[in-house]
Amino acid sequence: MSGTVRPAHPFPIGRWIALAWLAVWIPVYWRVWGWQNFLHLCDVAVILSCAGFWFGNQLLISSQAVAALLPDCLWCLDAGWHVFTGHGLINGTEYLWDPNYALWVRLLSLYHVVLPCVLIPACLRMGYDRRALALQSGIAAVVVVLSRLLDPAGNMNYAFLGPIFHKAAGPPAMHVTLTIAFIVVILYWPTHALLRHISSRRLTERR
Repeated sequence: MSGTVRPAHPFPIGRWIALAWLAVWIPVYWRVWGWQNFLHLCDVAVILSCAGFWFGNQLLISSQAVAALLPDCLWCLDAGWHVFTGHGLINGTEYLWDPNYALWVRLLSLYHVVLPCVLIPACLRMGYDRRALALQSGIAAVVVVLSRLLDPAGNMNYAFLGPIFHKAAGPPAMHVTLTIAFIVVILYWPTHALLRHISSRRLTERR
């Protein structure tokens, strides 16, 4: 009786790179920024993306592709704006210029540049899982609600004040609800629609 042949891992090298990254990044970020920092949606995306690469999980990779593309593009825009003007456009990257932290620690944040560049191709290679938007919306909702339990001064994930006008959008429950709605509708849904469209076209072309 012949044994069952296990399918090859979709990312035989990438999974080890992901594991090595976490082995360096988590201890450094924990020591420098504290455990609360891992509740940033962008940091949650790093952990879940690496888990997706390690397990070769289509749904995890798809959900984090949805989570990363537009937010990381905005991060890059803000950082680039700061380079040319001396101040941020939408804020959120000020720490990159804070000399109180070692340069190499700040440069670890360049994962914002790398993550979309690896997630989108990986997602298209494996095929986009249409459940990704629902999963990532649920993750974002839980994280934003938990962020509301932290120090308001940190304004984690804008759970207390909005990113543009720096004001609360009404009472706490309303602000949190509107923040989650903004993240899902404005940041996640366009990427979901794009990946679903590209995936559908690829599937049609293969037939």
